Amino acid sequence: MVTIEEALRIVKSQEVALKTTTISLSEALGFTLARKVLAPFDMPSFDNSAMDGYALCGLQQEYTLVGEIAAGDTADLVLKEGEAARIFTGAKVPENTTAVMMQEKTNVENTRLFLDEMPRESQNIRKRGGELAAGQIVFEVGHMINAATLGLLGSLGLKKVEVFQKPNVKLITTGNELIAPGQQREEGQIYESNSFALSGALEQFGFRCSEKIQIKDDYEATKSGIAGALDSCDMLLLSGGISVGDYDFVKQALEENGVEEQFYKVMQKPGKPLFFGRKANKFVFALPGNPASSLTCFYVYVLPLLQKLSGAENYGLTRYHFPLNHDYENKGNRPVFLKAKYTNGKIEILDGQGSSMIQSMALGNALAFMNAESAVKKGESVECLLIN
Repeated sequence: MVTIEEALRIVKSQEVALKTTTISLSEALGFTLARKVLAPFDMPSFDNSAMDGYALCGLQQEYTLVGEIAAGDTADLVLKEGEAARIFTGAKVPENTTAVMMQEKTNVENTRLFLDEMPRESQNIRKRGGELAAGQIVFEVGHMINAATLGLLGSLGLKKVEVFQKPNVKLITTGNELIAPGQQREEGQIYESNSFALSGALEQFGFRCSEKIQIKDDYEATKSGIAGALDSCDMLLLSGGISVGDYDFVKQALEENGVEEQFYKVMQKPGKPLFFGRKANKFVFALPGNPASSLTCFYVYVLPLLQKLSGAENYGLTRYHFPLNHDYENKGNRPVFLKAKYTNGKIEILDGQGSSMIQSMALGNALAFMNAESAVKKGESVECLLIN
């Protein structure tokens, strides 16, 4: 058995083989850049107006109007001292423009423009190269593509981008007692739910489960199912069958399939019977069957490796410290991840902390961490992972 810290160290220190691909911007959200992006030209590529108003030549309060420039106009207008032109946001400023005055601070009488105040040099002008210079590094390798990234890449004229591939993930759930939702439930049977929770957790963080497989508690079926899944995935998640019961065949089946154990069992609650292994460049997490345990182990251990396999610079949920809004004591001899809710800057430990209880996790948005046999008073800080 390993500690939480040792388990995380083992997971995060794994050597991984990253794969790259080129995709269109419309598909790139949530991917990580595999090649640095350089600005192909100055941005802005020309001096332009930051607002609707008037382009001015010279610093005075009266001008003669000589034209109008809309965004996208390509005709060149040259201003002389004392001249001005109507201009719109984003339009190229005429040659010899000293400043742009917003229209709200002007008055027009026929061809004469009057300003309410003196203009300032370069006022309301977006200068060429003011954001990026040609050849400047825009994004380094490892940058996670978000909505703003897509907007900037598009403004640079890029249609495609080279990214790290996301891992192909497959999921196996085990258990004789499990039936699919919608089927007639007999006494002693329960509806299978972990595949929905785990595939949803994957999608929540930008990953996808390519195949979900249900296997009965049978050694040969478990061994065969693992072999087939490992042939065509980068990461295999298993739910259930990893404890020490008479019908828990997952660990033995993994060993028979050449999966090398990295650790088995973690000193924590929930999620003690957690297995992590690898076979060449393929990784396996055998998660506990209890729903809350399974999801907790996903957030704490599986997610960091998924992100590392995707080329991310930083991986794993950020740890925060928030004040607790009530007293709480962990009387157990293991550190615990507690289902919790973060609101208004404080953390509340929820009822329903049993490893089989998932409603409290559905109502919460965080996991609060406490050491074994420890207590936290109201207002004191507790370490948390925000999961929603």
